[in-house]
Amino acid sequence: MKLNPYLIFDGQAEAAFTFYAQCLGGTLELMRFGESPARDDVPAQFHDRIMHACLTLDGQVLMASDGMPGESYAGIKGCSVTLNVDSVVEAERLFAALSEQGQVQMPLEKTFWAARFAMLVDRFGVPWMINCEHE
Repeated sequence: MKLNPYLIFDGQAEAAFTFYAQCLGGTLELMRFGESPARDDVPAQFHDRIMHACLTLDGQVLMASDGMPGESYAGIKGCSVTLNVDSVVEAERLFAALSEQGQVQMPLEKTFWAARFAMLVDRFGVPWMINCEHE
C-alpha cells in the first residue's frame, strides 16, 4: 500500500505543480479536461483546467486536479504536505522557495525533535511542513 496526497485546486493546479516540480524536482505529468475522453461533458471554458496532475519523485507521488465546474471550492484545509529532508541546507532551500509569497506559520528553526522544522502555507494555499531530523 502507498499513501499519496491528492490536492484539489480552483484553477491553479498547473501553476502550483509547475512550481513544485521546480522546487522539488521529479517528473511532472498533466492532463487537461479538454484532453480527456470526458471533454464533451465539460464546458469549453474548463477544457484548459487540470483533470489530473502527477509529480513523481524518488518513487513517491504527489497528485492534484482542479475542481470540477460548478463545485464549491473551500481551499486545502486540515492537512499538510510534509517534506522530510536529510540536510539543513536542503531544508533551508525548500523553506525559502515554498514560503516565497506564502505565509510562514513557524519559521525554520531548531526544535527538540529536529535540526530544523518549519510550517508554512505556500502562495497556492497548500500547507507544508519541512522537517530535517539531522544536521
